[in-house]
Amino acid sequence: MIGPGARVRRSIFRLDCPPVSDLLQIRPIRPTSSSSVAAPSSAASLPLSGGAPPTRLAYVETYGCQMNVADTEMVLGLLHRDGYARTDDATRADLILINTCAVREKAEERVFQRASMLAEHKARPGVVLGITGCMAEHLKEKIRARAPHVDLVVGPDGYRRLLDHVREVRDARGAGDPDAAVEDTVLDRHETYEGLDPSREMSGSVTGNITIQRGCDKFCTFCVVPYTRGRERGTSPREVLRQARALAAAGYKQVQLLGQTVNSYRYEDVGFAELLRAVATVDGLERIRFTSPYPLDFSDDVIAAMAETPKVCKHVHLPLQTASDSVLERMRRGYDYAQFRTLVRDIRAAMPDVAVTTDLLVGFCDETEDEFRTILDAMDELRFDGAFTFIYSERAGTTAARKMPDTVPPDVKQQRLAQVIVKQQKITAEINAAQVGRRERVLIEGPSKRSDREFLGRTDPFRTVIVPAAPGVEAGALVDVLIDGGTPATLFGHVV
Repeated sequence: MIGPGARVRRSIFRLDCPPVSDLLQIRPIRPTSSSSVAAPSSAASLPLSGGAPPTRLAYVETYGCQMNVADTEMVLGLLHRDGYARTDDATRADLILINTCAVREKAEERVFQRASMLAEHKARPGVVLGITGCMAEHLKEKIRARAPHVDLVVGPDGYRRLLDHVREVRDARGAGDPDAAVEDTVLDRHETYEGLDPSREMSGSVTGNITIQRGCDKFCTFCVVPYTRGRERGTSPREVLRQARALAAAGYKQVQLLGQTVNSYRYEDVGFAELLRAVATVDGLERIRFTSPYPLDFSDDVIAAMAETPKVCKHVHLPLQTASDSVLERMRRGYDYAQFRTLVRDIRAAMPDVAVTTDLLVGFCDETEDEFRTILDAMDELRFDGAFTFIYSERAGTTAARKMPDTVPPDVKQQRLAQVIVKQQKITAEINAAQVGRRERVLIEGPSKRSDREFLGRTDPFRTVIVPAAPGVEAGALVDVLIDGGTPATLFGHVV
């Protein structure tokens, strides 16, 4: 019990823990059948299994990459076991969490705006508002200095203690301290969250995420995540397989293996290729995906494991960032464009139908027009199926922020980004047009956003397909679809 006037504050961190970063798309992830974060339908909540009424309701918003999504799923599992149900109506929630990313400043500003809006719900007794994840780790005590209405600031290694912190805040308030708060930003070199599983009752998805590796040892100069996720450590193969079997038993049809540099995975004498093959032996799982691999660590063994294992999907998200060797060197990426190009060719030679997507970052420190144009040339040469595209944004604490002035004007960055987006849209549209007439095996994820008479699914190479409702078309079903048409973003077809 915390006495009156006490202020709960835990702010333990190490500056020697390096970043994680893949610059995956940053967006608030809304409830859909294919993304397992906030709640599924307006003003609704998901009950506990067995029909038991929930003790409390939790509302969660997620910003950032798939690692953040996986962390949200794990937190939802913890909350479920503690008697919470999930709601997408913040006006009913007893616990409100914003799980965050620290890669881009714009995302952080959005989080502060949302926290201010959601703080209005604290007028109800017992409501706790928390910011968790990478932004919590990056800004630490600065969050409450700017947003004193936030009760919890919990970094990505503090989730095991989350429920204890919620109780501490409520106990302190009950003891007479209305300003009680907890800051827990400890980084733990050994935390892999072994033994913690997501809750299907809380997520409702057909895809389960398994974080096989946390942290990163690459130290790219533009990346803040080394200071928010800690050093690289792998989850034991035994634990990965336990989670995969648990997901299959719960009805998940697809698993996604996650890591900041997922193919760098190693646990004792087990590497990523061996782990892929092992997970593929789990009965009940239909598909296995992974993201995001690091180009330098994409071995021939991993290519062979993908090519030889039918359950492993033929899609690779391979971050290039830039095709300029001089900029790659300033980024400290560890490879040059020739190495990257050879890797893409090797992957496509082993798997002719593979889809290769990427990350492209424009406007990095001192980027010249000639250096930028290498990105456009690489897009023409490699013809990526899709790309997440970004403008360089300086992040405090990174090597680039300390030692490399951000010299490219904002308007120039915008112009360059626009050129990249237009070119990629054209390439993706041409690739999608070439899919028309093909027969594809599609995993149905759930109803589409456009209509409850249509369903959304994905092909093995991760292309989105919309199909009309039909007998047997339901979440989790694998159906054969004939592709009738497409746009730069979506394919359309019918079940055959």
